Amino acid sequence: MSAAATVVTKARHLYEVDVLRILTFACVIGVHTTSHTARSEDVGLYGLLALLHFTREVFFWLTSFVLALSYLAKPTPLKKFWPKRFLLVGIPYLTWTAIYFLASNIQRDDLEWNDIGGFLYRVVTGTGWYHLYFLLVTMQVYLLHPLIMWLVRKTAGRHALLLSVAAVFQLAITAVYMYLPGSLGFVSSNSKIFFFSYLFFILAGAVCAWHKDAFLGWVRGNRRLIAVITAVGALVLLTWWWIAHLQGLSLYRAGTPLQPIMMVWSAAIGLGFLALGTWWADRRDPASFTARAVDQASDRSFAIFLIHPLLIWVLGWAGAGWLASVVPSPWLTLLVYVTVIAGSIVFAEIARRTPASLPLTGRRYQRRRVGG
Repeated sequence: MSAAATVVTKARHLYEVDVLRILTFACVIGVHTTSHTARSEDVGLYGLLALLHFTREVFFWLTSFVLALSYLAKPTPLKKFWPKRFLLVGIPYLTWTAIYFLASNIQRDDLEWNDIGGFLYRVVTGTGWYHLYFLLVTMQVYLLHPLIMWLVRKTAGRHALLLSVAAVFQLAITAVYMYLPGSLGFVSSNSKIFFFSYLFFILAGAVCAWHKDAFLGWVRGNRRLIAVITAVGALVLLTWWWIAHLQGLSLYRAGTPLQPIMMVWSAAIGLGFLALGTWWADRRDPASFTARAVDQASDRSFAIFLIHPLLIWVLGWAGAGWLASVVPSPWLTLLVYVTVIAGSIVFAEIARRTPASLPLTGRRYQRRRVGG
């Protein structure tokens, strides 16, 4: 079989990916609620936080995978591809950077609403709020997509070598970020905003899309093995985290996303979520309530991702510390998580039904038809 024979030739919706997307975004919210509510001595919560710190890598694998699948099924000229992609991410990015810029200034005594330079700096560096760099890196992937697909095509038959080189590079630069902080200057202090910090997972997403049928077939045929890999990966990560803590790192830093071991765990849990997605897709009943709920959740996931830190901030601002004194750990984390999820869902449902849907949710507004 030729290498070209593995290329996607017909587009279909991958319900497997919907499950992976929903679980990843749910874990992103878990990261942020846990990091905002865990006390310094909460060993269990910091262990959970370490387990949840895979989301960056899996998110960018998913972004590259879906993007490559779309391209392989229906190649689009760049004059159409870039405007469409940048519109759906760039407009929400600018909108939410502005929203969070205003929010971050509300409690400042030296408030300067006309700080255009500060706003532009946040736009360029992805620092409008702690989650917006996801969108900045996504746009870098969009910009580099033609080069990525050219590389994947040129290395057909040698993809294992390509991914090996990418893995070594990402592992090395992650180790530099972690163990030689500041050695790369601006790059070190802003490591999460650069695409090359996730090079292996970005290329792996495109390569997996190139071999979609074989890749998803392997996942479907090896669910039990993947479950074992995921469980072992979790055990290895927690062991690494605890040893790093015993060697002097804080509970948080021992499980930071910059720990090189996080690459291994991200690959394991990503496979685990995808295996769960294939199980769901194989049993999905389009007429069932569960299928409609999953479809809806997948559609709203980006909006939920965009709004949830604002709700965490509002809870922290309104609570002014009293909530933490009333609700003990770990119930505080659970309460905040559920509250933020519920509030984010309500926001997403409302925003999707307004003309502001595109800037607020990244989805185009579709007017509902009245009558038959």
